[in-house]
Amino acid sequence: MDSAAIDRFEASRGRLASLAYRLLGSAADAEDAVQDTFLRWQAADRERIEVPQAWLTKVVTNLCLDRLRSAQARHERAAGDWLPEPLLEGDPMLGPAETFEQRESVSLAVLTLMERLSPIERAAYVLREAFSYPHAEIAGILGITESASQQHVHRARRRIAAERRGGDEADPASARRIVEEFLAAAASGRTERLVALLTDDVTAISDGYGLARRLLRFTTRERIASYVRGGFTPTAAKRRMAGGSPAFHVALVNGSPAVLAVVNDRIVGIVAFEVSDDRIASLRGIATTDRLARLNEAWQQQGTDAPVLHAW
Repeated sequence: MDSAAIDRFEASRGRLASLAYRLLGSAADAEDAVQDTFLRWQAADRERIEVPQAWLTKVVTNLCLDRLRSAQARHERAAGDWLPEPLLEGDPMLGPAETFEQRESVSLAVLTLMERLSPIERAAYVLREAFSYPHAEIAGILGITESASQQHVHRARRRIAAERRGGDEADPASARRIVEEFLAAAASGRTERLVALLTDDVTAISDGYGLARRLLRFTTRERIASYVRGGFTPTAAKRRMAGGSPAFHVALVNGSPAVLAVVNDRIVGIVAFEVSDDRIASLRGIATTDRLARLNEAWQQQGTDAPVLHAW
């Protein structure tokens, strides 16, 4: 393959990775899909490809659909043992962020809700909402009619809107304030302070540090406050599991405020928040090591602020 063909692919790599991440919810799987797309590009009769970007988009989308439809993916994700892979603000895989729809499509909340869509609905929704493809082009990419594309996007929007808790967009200053209030309440030993920060219909999901067989879910303010308080109670077992005593930092993760637990310059867990009217509407706790790999790479490469809190 000549250098011009390689350059043409590389010019599209970032966009393909961003698309694949939204479809799969995993940076590692997205990178694999992009690499498989490159191999297809390498083997293709490129002289017959009239619009390379359209061809590459179709290939990576359908490779992602194959992964979503695979027996392994169906089993793992149907079991409820899945949360999206979090990405630190500024990660190029987060992709286009000019519009609210583009930013929302990569939030942990929407990525989680998209798990409830069929693969074809998910693909149509992402292509339309995040990348502004017209329905005629979506139909060509997915091998469906234009009318079917419209129906899939409509159903996806309706299902996501019905379960979306709503969340305010957070800038770095407001994210820091929210996280500082949460950490102060969690470290205070008073669950009523935590309860006051939560909306009446707050929800929480945690992977239980990867030790639980299923995701842990909580749906009342009191239970969530109690769980959080327990998580911030220092014990020797927690120190052993984390590899030491963590420091807690503030960050934006997938556009949402988050607290990062850091031990020896390594992120060992995160809690990401959705905020509505200055209160926390949902929490997502992720501590499974392989889900934090890319987040840690970005963390090592960028300068970090001083921790908000030392604990344990």
